[in-house]
Amino acid sequence: MLQITPHHRLLLAVSYIDFRKGIDGIAALCRQVLEEDPFSGTVFVFTNRSRSSIKILLFDGGGFWLCQKRFSRGRLAWWPSRQETPSFSITPGQLHILFSQGDPSDIHVPPDWRPVTPQVP
Repeated sequence: MLQITPHHRLLLAVSYIDFRKGIDGIAALCRQVLEEDPFSGTVFVFTNRSRSSIKILLFDGGGFWLCQKRFSRGRLAWWPSRQETPSFSITPGQLHILFSQGDPSDIHVPPDWRPVTPQVP
């Protein structure tokens, strides 16, 4: 089972990819275009040209997961615009908003972690 937690590092590829690519082709894009190690445990998120679908690549230590979500209606409301860097970092909460075709840049998502300080009497 694939579970995305606050411990994961999530990267959105800014440019769209050809969804005919499989695990090896997408892992090569991670190395060559994003300049990231696909074996690092980072969750890589990609979209197609029409933004009607998302693919996720993740190495869990035992093998690669390649998951795809195709939206039954519409397309993504938001995706990072072309920037100086080929990838964009997001939080797991923002990814769940993206899965719902929402705009994570427009919604306040509480931080995944907050410091716990002991109460001193």
